Amino acid sequence: MSRPVGNLDPTDLINVETNRIPFRADNFSLDLWKDAFRSWPSPTKGWKDWFLRVSHSNEVQWGKQKLDQCIRLSLADMDRNKSLLIAASYFWSDILNAFVFGHGPASPTLADVLMLTGLDVSTVDSSHIFDSKPSAKVQTRSIGGWSGYIQKYCRIGPVNIKEQTTFLNMWLDKFVFRGRSAGPTFVYLSAAERLANGGRFPLGRYLLGSAYYLLHKVAQKLLLGQSIGNLGGPWWFINMWLSLHMHKRLEFDLFAQRFPRDIAKDHELDEEESATHPPKTMVKPS
Repeated sequence: MSRPVGNLDPTDLINVETNRIPFRADNFSLDLWKDAFRSWPSPTKGWKDWFLRVSHSNEVQWGKQKLDQCIRLSLADMDRNKSLLIAASYFWSDILNAFVFGHGPASPTLADVLMLTGLDVSTVDSSHIFDSKPSAKVQTRSIGGWSGYIQKYCRIGPVNIKEQTTFLNMWLDKFVFRGRSAGPTFVYLSAAERLANGGRFPLGRYLLGSAYYLLHKVAQKLLLGQSIGNLGGPWWFINMWLSLHMHKRLEFDLFAQRFPRDIAKDHELDEEESATHPPKTMVKPS
């Protein structure tokens, strides 16, 4: 009978890695975190109305692609727990790909992505989402930021593939992966075009990988005592996961949290009107 190679007990590895996390480096300074959360999703004038317009003709397709819940999440009023994000980052281990807390390692998983966002995590990924050149072209410079982008690409009449592509490009860039740029880019245009044409790929896996990569970059900078700066990335997802994981410590009723509510298709939202109840942003309900 063959015997397993190596020690299956991870205790020694965990103990060793605990001494290598940024918390042990004693580089504690809030000055390192200046502009670190600049890429946090923020409300953009016109986004709510554009969502209503595009979702009216695409909600069935989005449901099949497992995009609908996360797209609706872009309407949420996400509260940022800056202190929680900063504190937790000092306990991230690159080797373990996990937070090394006092009770043991803990890390976001694909199951967490599915539960929190509804994104696809199981479809076989036949090709990388960035390996093709999009046929669509978008203007990103001298356009007036995301608000100007909406004004340019939000049309009247039936929603065509071009408009859905530009809509999904903004959603992926501004609300999902959060690039470093404060304005429009075409980094995710090929993925947006693929989704607009009904394609499917495990977007949830890419989100989790992006979260891991962000925490890796943050940990490396903390170990060296370097400023975090604006790295972009899905801080919003890490915030949601940490709040879920620590909801008892944060003392709020997890089961009182709600997902962004449905909006009547004929209802015009004012820019100051919230489209949500507190969603899974882990804000203590009033």
